[in-house]
Amino acid sequence: MMPKCSAPPNEATNLFQSLNGLQQITERRSFKAWFLDQFGVLHDGKQPYPGAISTLEKLAHSGAKMVIISNSSRRSSVTMDKIKNLGFDPSLFVGAITSGELTHQYLQRRDDDWFAALGRSCIHMTWSDRGAISLEGLGLQVVDKVKDAEFILAHGTEALGHPSGVACPMKLEELESILEQCATKKIPMVVANPDFVTVEARALRVMPGTLAAKYEELGGEVKWMGKPDKIIYESAMAMAGVDASDSIAVGDSLHHDIKGANAAGIQSVFTTGGIHATELGLNCFGEIANSSSVQALASKYGAYPSYVIPAFTW
Repeated sequence: MMPKCSAPPNEATNLFQSLNGLQQITERRSFKAWFLDQFGVLHDGKQPYPGAISTLEKLAHSGAKMVIISNSSRRSSVTMDKIKNLGFDPSLFVGAITSGELTHQYLQRRDDDWFAALGRSCIHMTWSDRGAISLEGLGLQVVDKVKDAEFILAHGTEALGHPSGVACPMKLEELESILEQCATKKIPMVVANPDFVTVEARALRVMPGTLAAKYEELGGEVKWMGKPDKIIYESAMAMAGVDASDSIAVGDSLHHDIKGANAAGIQSVFTTGGIHATELGLNCFGEIANSSSVQALASKYGAYPSYVIPAFTW
């Protein structure tokens, strides 16, 4: 086991333990629930990471309840189908909570004051190649003119929804230009995937969180549905029937996964081989990151993991 990294003065929360895998964590502490990110932890969007399937099975056999918590803009059922198609056993999970699912539920119920005040007509930024997001059952009117919109709904970064239901492919710069128009009208945005980028077959793809950050820079109001907001962790704890002291989250994003776990008051595991691999100077799967580099990156993002491991391995 690598030694603990030293923390800056008066920053006891900066302490983390660098370990080889999850078995060492389970030997130290028996957590009742594990909240697992999917992209960058379990798989790269195309295939499972080496050892991820067997690691998940061993974790399940230890008696832990497992919930996928993901900033995916898709519904939870779609996430579970994807996990199954990649070779993971869905029965090992209590379920999944996605930012897309939370967005759908809040837009449908509108029992939250902020969502209750939203109108029904929206500019819809969605996916094209990855498959457009269905708004069925939400009673929304998709418009393609800013003057007709009451809010922006950001599910993706590849296309603009058309009133006909068709997704019209657009470049990121074109979508940002539409945001500039929206900012002058001061309409709010709901972002159904707060990630800035995600791992896809070892490349990084721009995600809706990038558009949301751009909109905030323009002075727009954004409702972030998912990590790092504690709303998704609280939903996961409710699903697993546990409290914060019995929970631990695993993720590859310091800004989203680890910072969110910090906000929710739960322990966390940072896998270094995901979206931060390049920043940490890692070139291959399972390579061990330099502890001082991890410490510096954690300080940069203001996000402090309890444990650090190279990958989701046992």
